[in-house]
Amino acid sequence: MTFNVSVQPSRRTFTAEANETLLAAAIRQGIGLPYGCKDGACGSCKCKKLEGSVKHGTYQAKALSAEEEASGFILSCCAVAQSDVVIESRQVTDESAYPIKKMPVRVASLSRLVPDVMALRLQLPASDVFKYHAGQYVEFLLRDGDRRAYSMANAPHTQLDTPGVELHIRHMPGGKFTDHVFSAMKEKEILRIEGPFGSFFLREESDKPMVLLASGTGFAPIKALIEHMQHKGITRPAVLYWGARRPADLYMNDWVLAKLAEMPNLRYVPVVSDALSEDAWTGRTGFVHKAVLEDQPDLSGHQVYACGAPIVVESARNDYGPLARLPDEEFFADSFTTEADKAKTAA
Repeated sequence: MTFNVSVQPSRRTFTAEANETLLAAAIRQGIGLPYGCKDGACGSCKCKKLEGSVKHGTYQAKALSAEEEASGFILSCCAVAQSDVVIESRQVTDESAYPIKKMPVRVASLSRLVPDVMALRLQLPASDVFKYHAGQYVEFLLRDGDRRAYSMANAPHTQLDTPGVELHIRHMPGGKFTDHVFSAMKEKEILRIEGPFGSFFLREESDKPMVLLASGTGFAPIKALIEHMQHKGITRPAVLYWGARRPADLYMNDWVLAKLAEMPNLRYVPVVSDALSEDAWTGRTGFVHKAVLEDQPDLSGHQVYACGAPIVVESARNDYGPLARLPDEEFFADSFTTEADKAKTAA
């Protein structure tokens, strides 16, 4: 049995199988619904159900509150149609619908940026073309069927000189995938990936100034956005706020400083939350999302692109509208939810 799904206000339509989530069906048919994690953890795919009936699978309460569900909101990544459905969703776009592919990749290089962050470079099949938007991610397909998602840290155009993708992987002790990356993984090892995924990419039709908000390895997709902006000659004002626990965790600080010299439209505010006396840190301290509010109390004319730890992304999403008048539709995010996070807070 299949059901018809209509999307307002775009009036695009697609079909969903009886046991298929709305998001999976949309991705399969090239319909660009907004989403992030695909696991019911981040809330990026939240949309309003106008007509019909759906059944939710497992999701995290922070992604969809009981009040929101009672008001008709759903998570398309967890919602399975029980009838024909009409949903209301912003960000429906054809632009994001690059073909999703499964492909083998070879480990081209492993480089520790800091003790717990690895730059992993993957060589793609020579006979294949992998198209993606700066800001999107791929998933590793593990042998037991599990998946692990990581954002591309290089813009697509960089493949012209050096074919392949760059990922920034933080070691999570005990993590099934990251333990292997940091202990046993070798160059030339063969892995399998699928992608690109995600609706986090630069909205180039806008001329609004941008806040680029990163915490930890959330810098990876932001780095790709900055490279893309430079390549396309995009000169909209942009300010990068990068939050870290210690100064050393700003693992590509020199790269950012070099970009500032090349891109007069770009500013940079590093923020450290747990600096020690031996760090001799004289820069900003505290919570990175609050640093944005301190500097820019009115975000009504901005766009915000936020990546990294869920607490940072959620805090920014919750505060920037009420406190700084940021329109909901101008907040774009990719929340890096770990498997441990999902296990602890699944509804």
